[in-house]
Amino acid sequence: MRIRGELLKLGRDLPITTIRDILRRAGIGPSPRRDGPSWTEFLRAQATTIVACDFFTAYTLWGRVVYVLFFIELSTRRVHVAGCTANPDSAWIVQQARNSCLSLDQRTEPLRFLIHDRDSKFSGAFDEVFSTEGIEIIKTPIRSPRANAIAERWIRTVRAECLDWLLIAGDRHLHRALRTYVNHYNQQRPHRGLDLKAPQIAPTPSREASPCSTIRRRDRLGGLIHEYQVAA
Repeated sequence: MRIRGELLKLGRDLPITTIRDILRRAGIGPSPRRDGPSWTEFLRAQATTIVACDFFTAYTLWGRVVYVLFFIELSTRRVHVAGCTANPDSAWIVQQARNSCLSLDQRTEPLRFLIHDRDSKFSGAFDEVFSTEGIEIIKTPIRSPRANAIAERWIRTVRAECLDWLLIAGDRHLHRALRTYVNHYNQQRPHRGLDLKAPQIAPTPSREASPCSTIRRRDRLGGLIHEYQVAA
């Protein structure tokens, strides 16, 4: 009916059956089957207003399991590590949500959506903290890690480039290592999805190198990670 109404505005009066036959021959189904963008299209269109979060685990020298909660901005790939704990109970989760809301408020683009999976650690109180800030919670389908692919990919990256090469002594050691790696990831590490730029633009970018320029290397995490800059 809507298509016929649009045609009437153009001075063309076609029967509904004719319109239906034309759409059928073109392979276009009824409108309820085309009720919105795909998940990928939605993420691309709303990336600047979406943040995803997830948990991953790390193990200490003594076999103790430590849970890490982090947030990642989909548009810039900027990572925020909320905290590390061996006991991610409801009170701890809610406190990290409050702290994260304060840090994410510094964004220039207002946050509209938060994506996370259906892990029981993401309690109703956790979601309520963000809902009161006007942020809509989007839960991914069950057993669908690809629905939160950017967060899952960062977990693989931090393990392959950092945690798999370190012996973690405890919570504080893990937190320091992650803080150092996240600073490198946000400010120095090139990303293919960002035209080989870092997520966070440095306040004073390095000057352009000439053939005679001296390149200075900075070692992080005991030489596990190298950062390169043009010497002043």
